[in-house]
Amino acid sequence: MLKQILSKLPRKSPKSDTLDGAGSDSGSNSGKLGNAFQCTIGGSSLSSKLNVVKRVSSAVFPASIAAGAEVVEPHLSFKDVSNAQKQNLFISKLNLCCEVVDYNDSVKQDLKRDTLIELVDFVSSGSAKFTEPAISAMCKMCAANLFRVFPPKYRSSSTGGETEDEEPIFDPAWSYLQIVYDLLLRFVSSTSLDAKMAKKCIDHSFILRLLDLFDSDDPRERDCLKTILHRVYGKFMVHRPFIRKAVSNIIYRFVFETERHNGIAELLEIFGSVISGFATPLKEEHKMFLWRALLPLHKPKSVGIYHQQLTYCVVQFVDKDQKLASSVIKGLLKYWPVTNSQKELMFLGELEEILEMTSMAEFQKIMVPLFRRIAFCLNSSHYQVAERAHLMWNNESILNLITQNRQVILPLVIPSLERNTQNHWNQAVLNLTLNVKKMFCEIDEELVLACQCKLEDDGIRLKAAAEKRRLAWELLETAAGLPPAATTTTAATARAGNFLVPVTTCSVAC
Repeated sequence: MLKQILSKLPRKSPKSDTLDGAGSDSGSNSGKLGNAFQCTIGGSSLSSKLNVVKRVSSAVFPASIAAGAEVVEPHLSFKDVSNAQKQNLFISKLNLCCEVVDYNDSVKQDLKRDTLIELVDFVSSGSAKFTEPAISAMCKMCAANLFRVFPPKYRSSSTGGETEDEEPIFDPAWSYLQIVYDLLLRFVSSTSLDAKMAKKCIDHSFILRLLDLFDSDDPRERDCLKTILHRVYGKFMVHRPFIRKAVSNIIYRFVFETERHNGIAELLEIFGSVISGFATPLKEEHKMFLWRALLPLHKPKSVGIYHQQLTYCVVQFVDKDQKLASSVIKGLLKYWPVTNSQKELMFLGELEEILEMTSMAEFQKIMVPLFRRIAFCLNSSHYQVAERAHLMWNNESILNLITQNRQVILPLVIPSLERNTQNHWNQAVLNLTLNVKKMFCEIDEELVLACQCKLEDDGIRLKAAAEKRRLAWELLETAAGLPPAATTTTAATARAGNFLVPVTTCSVAC
């Protein structure tokens, strides 16, 4: 009875039998693979392709990327592996390129360059499928090779960034950086890249470090970054507000703190394209970018480096909303240069572009302070500034605005033109002044004559006031028992330098 019960219990198979069975199976499988891939070269038997798929050191391939997946030997070519293994080979090669290469080791340099070129060709072929591990490996490789701290700037000028007279500085590692940038650009532009999946790796931190690279001294690097950031802005809509805010912070620091940055022109070139795509009516956030970031960019001394891109951005805003014209012109007048003639020429050119798109209502809001400033430019002793101010009347749009508001504008401008005819040293400016006066006479001769008469009356009144002031000073000197004014002036000047101004030449009302 007891034997019958025991015989019905299940028996446990011996461990040795199980292990032996597994070992024999694995041995037979490896034997089959060996027979399939074994080849003989020069009489020696090789089995290199037997280990196409194998584990690699965790020091080269982090466990976070390679965990649970077979990693392919990175030195193999994409042609030597199956389509199923190309994705793993792609990740293996990316991780291999994360290693920093010593410039003295030419062998490793050539190996890394060849690997990067192979990766670029693979991404360009369109056969790459970017899974989450592949995206993570790509971002890690780009961070290891691109993100770095730039050395201190030793430029002698304090204008910030490169000036037109300075030679650009080229990075000695550009031969590698160029390939990495090309790979990143093709990766971001690829239609196989899923933005929802990639945004986990191309996050705010990645974008900030990418923006930091715009301060590079190498113009070639900044040009690549410009294209890449534009692609990122276009593909990752979720990051667009953050990119705008980050660029605004860079501009704030440049304008109000350092006035040193090499990539302002490239950033503005990106935003010129971005602004042209803004929907109308403009959001308040976009208007704040204009008022707080773009207009203050007219202040730094180095505005000439990026003024062309800045003008394009400002004009795009006015084109989107003509009601912004008056506030933009007020901003220009606020930062108008007083002693820098080259900046004044740039401001006049930008002003003309804005006035071409200004409506009559907006023009009337700012025409008085605007033409007071233009009147100063007409009298400028710098002949290029005076010529540029005169040439504004050749613009049909501006001339139409002036003609319809001539009752206000001509009294502001005629005195400057009269002073030019009497005092300006440059013959070309004199000729332009005569042409403008002739144009005004054709528009409204009565108003021009009235302005000239008023100017003459003002001159007579000023002379009378000056004579009255001179007589008053003579009476005071006589009452005080002082010698005549000429003797007093000469003696005082001899004793104390040029601190005393002769009263006979004073034209300021006391």
